[in-house]
Amino acid sequence: MDGNWYRINNLREFDTPLMAVYPDRIVNNIELALAMLNGNAARLRPHIKTHKTAEILRLFLNKGISKIKCATIAEAELAAQNGITDVLLAYQPVGLKINRFIALVSKYPEVHFSCITDSLVAAQHIAEQALIASIVISVYIDLNTGMNRTGYPFKEDLPAFYRQISVLAGLNLLGLHIYDGHLHDDDLQLRFAPAAMALAKVLADANKIVLAGLTQPVIIAGGSNTFLFYAERNEVECSPGTFVFWDMSYSIKLPELKFKPAAVLVTTVISKPAAGILCLDLGYKSVSAENPVGQRVLFVWNPDLQVVAHSEEHLTVKHTGSKNYEIGERIYGLPHHVCPTVALFDELSTIENNEISGKWLVQARRRVICL
Repeated sequence: MDGNWYRINNLREFDTPLMAVYPDRIVNNIELALAMLNGNAARLRPHIKTHKTAEILRLFLNKGISKIKCATIAEAELAAQNGITDVLLAYQPVGLKINRFIALVSKYPEVHFSCITDSLVAAQHIAEQALIASIVISVYIDLNTGMNRTGYPFKEDLPAFYRQISVLAGLNLLGLHIYDGHLHDDDLQLRFAPAAMALAKVLADANKIVLAGLTQPVIIAGGSNTFLFYAERNEVECSPGTFVFWDMSYSIKLPELKFKPAAVLVTTVISKPAAGILCLDLGYKSVSAENPVGQRVLFVWNPDLQVVAHSEEHLTVKHTGSKNYEIGERIYGLPHHVCPTVALFDELSTIENNEISGKWLVQARRRVICL
């Protein structure tokens, strides 16, 4: 890691565990994402699940980025409240989520909202509620290109399915959505080859859709893993999310992307229960715990520390070097997976000129803001 950019001079005035973010590095990451798209902000639709904050939405707007992708109604509402004019809920609303989404559409008529759908039944439910509310809901067809999480199977008759959805009263069908997070091979060619194969089929189907007399589908594709591939394809909008903060997982897996870490965890040594053992106040209520215990936080600036156990409010590490760690000492680490880690904090501490300068509320970590 380059230099001492992460160090916080006034840290003693603040309690831990603390998540620090660095606005200058965030801005640099946004500028790099735009540069990868030759400055074409219209092709960048960032996913805001990573940060869930109003301040970063405003940084997007400052760079000409006015559309986003999100995963929750709360994230969609936060975007609408903060000047984003094009909001895609990349999550098929089912049951009461349809009603919440319609309430959101009605509350912010100046914002263009859309959502995804992947089946005729789900689309019909959305359409029925739209008609009851006397509105039209914009939708994209979500495609399953191999992740097997959601989506219409892309190898099936997509033009026929597209026509079925296009005639539903209450819906305005805009295009197609692809998320291929299952493609994470270290080898670029192995990662990009299935994305290229799927996109070729989707583009051919899109051409058939146009020949059938329907409007050219807009295609929104990819996340961080395939961002570099889609960035070179002018036919699609790109929707990476983690790039604003970056994390150790992507730093290791995606070295071709030159984004810099912009979020750091700060923890305190609270106990020395045995020789060579430290206990830190960084439990799994403060750092994402879906990975194996040794891959949740990496102490890149303290390589002599090795995580050996993790519980709700405690992180136990073994130290193998000659350094004598003191109780009360602060230690910096990088989260392995930053997105769910951010969602564990009510606020982020902003760092400018190596000082904590303010707080950003993680407003959309809540399930409900107003609606």
